Amino acid sequence: MSDNPRLLLVDDDETFCSVLKNALEKRHYDVLVAYDVATGIILAEEDLPEYAVIDLRIGYESGLELVKKLISLDDNTRIVMLTGFASIATAVEAIKLGATHYLTKPANADEILAALHKNEGDSSTTISDIPLSVKRLEWEHLQRVLMQHEGNISAAARALNMHRRSLQRKLEKRPVRD
Repeated sequence: MSDNPRLLLVDDDETFCSVLKNALEKRHYDVLVAYDVATGIILAEEDLPEYAVIDLRIGYESGLELVKKLISLDDNTRIVMLTGFASIATAVEAIKLGATHYLTKPANADEILAALHKNEGDSSTTISDIPLSVKRLEWEHLQRVLMQHEGNISAAARALNMHRRSLQRKLEKRPVRD
């Protein structure tokens, strides 16, 4: 067993995991990789990681469940939530559940490590004067309702008074960048 810090990487994109794992190992981390939430939980229970990098959407599962589980195992675990589907609602939930930081993809190893070791927020972050577009507001609303229903697409669709498949199609699209 090495003295390197352990890092759990959970993402369903195997290529991304392979590239990031190699980059983190070059930076002296022992990296455990899982491609689904269940395997991530098993790896964490077998060998508690000091750090974790978790994708928000792992297949049809929510990485937020894994954040919650990791914090219940050890509330000192430093967690970065990664996503290609950024929303205010999911960022807030990730931080509330115990994530240290929230980054949008693409993010490189240096950005991820900086986020893992960041202890404070940045008050100099710029605030946009441009309001969100209607499409972006719709995306944020869908994410908020989905979070209120703990990631259950069927329950969220009922709350939104829309067909489950329609909601799934909307969620599969990348959000509009403002």
